Amino acid sequence: MSLLPLIGHEAVRERLSAQFRAGRLPASILLHGPEGVGKQRLALWLGQMLLCTGESKPCGECQGCRYATDGQHPDLHWIFPRPRLKDDPGPDEAKEDLEQAIADRVKEHGLYKRPGGTEGMYVYIGRLLVQQAALTPAIARRKVFVIGDAERMVPQASSPEAANAFLKLLEEPPASTTFILTSSEPTLLLPTIRSRVVAFRVPRLAESEVRRFLAQPPVRERLGAGGTDDERVRMCDGAPGRLLGHEEQAAVFARARAFIEASQGGRDRWLRAAFGQGGKGARGAFSDVLDAVSVLLHERSRTAADLGQDQKALAAARAMRAVEEAKAATQQNVSPQLLSARLLRELSTLGL
Repeated sequence: MSLLPLIGHEAVRERLSAQFRAGRLPASILLHGPEGVGKQRLALWLGQMLLCTGESKPCGECQGCRYATDGQHPDLHWIFPRPRLKDDPGPDEAKEDLEQAIADRVKEHGLYKRPGGTEGMYVYIGRLLVQQAALTPAIARRKVFVIGDAERMVPQASSPEAANAFLKLLEEPPASTTFILTSSEPTLLLPTIRSRVVAFRVPRLAESEVRRFLAQPPVRERLGAGGTDDERVRMCDGAPGRLLGHEEQAAVFARARAFIEASQGGRDRWLRAAFGQGGKGARGAFSDVLDAVSVLLHERSRTAADLGQDQKALAAARAMRAVEEAKAATQQNVSPQLLSARLLRELSTLGL
């Protein structure tokens, strides 16, 4: 088993490669961009390039490349949020837990869901980082640390000690060591960490690249038979990692269909649907529902247009605009219940 090949991000890759060839690649890098665009896979590709011993880097054929894509390179350290272990474990236990988690991710070809809200990089992860950074490389000339979802080091998400221990490494980086952080929420990183890294933005994938990703057999097997590629392309919006965990996606689409139906079921029904969306703490789940509502309305508009039903197509298009405005409002401190009530009332007047 090995990781799937990296798809897309050619511009960012060329920029990183050019800086490496010129000897100007920063020792501390932040790859930031939307959730699900492949930032950690890009970081691992960069680590593979730095550890490659072939002429064309990464060659994909040398021992270093093979070890990297198999998740087994001793000088490529992949660290990401994990459920908290009991009884403040030592570095050995933390390392064992991470190694098993990496093996699980590689077994799934690098197709994994975003860590849950309780997962983080706790103080013992910080100790492990310090310990591993102090070691000399095992088989390569350098060490590379890929730290996924690096914002999970912040105090409200895990432990301030983990972030502070890592900050000391950034202040005085060991020789021949590269740190590659990834984050979907870089503003949540400690300002002292942000000030010590060079940021590279990772954009969304083009539609053709998303379709290439979806065409890979392990991806098709993982996503299952439900849904079409067209629906998935629109749903993920250039970030195909958001599609992983098709059971959850099916549940989201079920809620979205119920949401649209409720808008046409009278005031009492859409009020019940609005109150069922949860409070401020449920904004993330509500945003997922709105994304699915937008996809379903797009399908409805296209079908109506194909059938010559111009009024229905126009109604669905107007509904999509209202949903997009609601999606923008979720970025503010707004209750999903209040936002839903307003949106459902507007949808109820459109004759969907």
